[in-house]
Amino acid sequence: MGGLSAAAVLAGAGWQVTLCEAGARVGGKANVAEVDGVEFDTGPSVVTLPHLLDGVFRAAGSRLEDELTLLRPDPGFRYRYPDGVCLDVYHAPDATRESIRAALGAETAREFDAFLAYARRIWDAAAPHFVTGPAPSPATVMRVLPQLPSLLWAIDPLSTFRAAIHRHTSSPHLRMLLERYATYNGSDARTCPATLNCIAWVELGLGVFGIEGGLYNLVRALERVAVRRGATIRTSTPVRRILCESGRVSGVALDHEQLEADAVICNADVAHVVDSLLEHSHGLRRPDQASMSGWTAVVRAKTAERLAHEVLFPSDYEAEFADIFDHDRPPREPTVYLCAQGRAHGRTTWSDAEPLFVMANAPPEPTRGTRDERIWPDLRETVRARLLDADLIGADDPIVWERTPRGLAQTYPGTRGALYGAASNTRFDAFKRPPNRWSRLPGLYLASGSAHPGGGVPLCVQSGRLAAEAVIADLG
Repeated sequence: MGGLSAAAVLAGAGWQVTLCEAGARVGGKANVAEVDGVEFDTGPSVVTLPHLLDGVFRAAGSRLEDELTLLRPDPGFRYRYPDGVCLDVYHAPDATRESIRAALGAETAREFDAFLAYARRIWDAAAPHFVTGPAPSPATVMRVLPQLPSLLWAIDPLSTFRAAIHRHTSSPHLRMLLERYATYNGSDARTCPATLNCIAWVELGLGVFGIEGGLYNLVRALERVAVRRGATIRTSTPVRRILCESGRVSGVALDHEQLEADAVICNADVAHVVDSLLEHSHGLRRPDQASMSGWTAVVRAKTAERLAHEVLFPSDYEAEFADIFDHDRPPREPTVYLCAQGRAHGRTTWSDAEPLFVMANAPPEPTRGTRDERIWPDLRETVRARLLDADLIGADDPIVWERTPRGLAQTYPGTRGALYGAASNTRFDAFKRPPNRWSRLPGLYLASGSAHPGGGVPLCVQSGRLAAEAVIADLG
């Protein structure tokens, strides 16, 4: 997503752009597979912040609405709790509030309103500094110094994510729903900063979208507008080395040729850049802690009563974070997320079934050695049992596609299978994320989930745009 976005923006500005993609298809972790003539998404399953996507399309001379059709399944999410409570979340906050009132009572609905106002306050204050603008730095801190006290109050960086949720809410059901948003960043709800509670506003306040025909159509659209503006896209073309000459980047080495370049925007994980692509690190370093990974699968599921997105919570949600971050193992009782791709994205289905994307959070691959792969069949059976118990799949519904963190790590070098780049488990992690312009090596720019502003579809798209804009500012 980052590389495609950068290519579209630069091509739209008249630059000569070559995009080298290691895989057989563009898209990275946002990709597809096909079984018996039915294509399904194997990566991200929702879109938020569509204005960030629109910004890239407009920079490339188009508009989001001209390239894609956004869908709003409503209700979008159903949360199933171990005590039998079911809570539906809608596109509009007012409808979600009434759903909370009906399921959990008037006081919990009031707490929801108060928390959403708090989350919006964080988003409004943080987004210009941590999402839409250049990476935060000492220089940016100095520029906002007069507003610093009010800014720090607004983004609540000294509280932890969980402590802030508990401060604003008393309902265990609402707390569980809100703590789940830490996993959207791949982080630990117990320790990551309360600033990340802005994610709740992004989803609950601004809304979740599907893409007509599947999320991979976003990848196709970015590729389409980049090529339309003159970009060259070469698939099955891994880059082996970023070349340097006279203290600046001069191009890239492929398997059998070299490409000269005035600038290189690297969409690889930062750890792969340090370990394999640069001869010297030039001060660039690997993230301190990788984000969560996940066990993912697609079930060929017969028609059942299910929404576009469903979440099955465990009886002890805190134990899930402890299993992943403290014990480096898959959760013994995992939260299970599923996306019914026919309902969420209007995807083509089989005549008697639809592709049901299923995910359970898991730790990334260890930094040393390997993990016993027998843990994944155990997790698979635990997930299947929970889906069967909830009547969301049938006993004979087969898994037709599956991937473990090791599979992710092998496909995307340097990631260790992490889904979102670096975790944000301390209040300083946002400042450790590399900026899109690496000034210690002129000509090198970074656009990925491990660079500013972070992981997830809209942030990776924005990462590509910021990297491209830095190139234009430096060399245009």
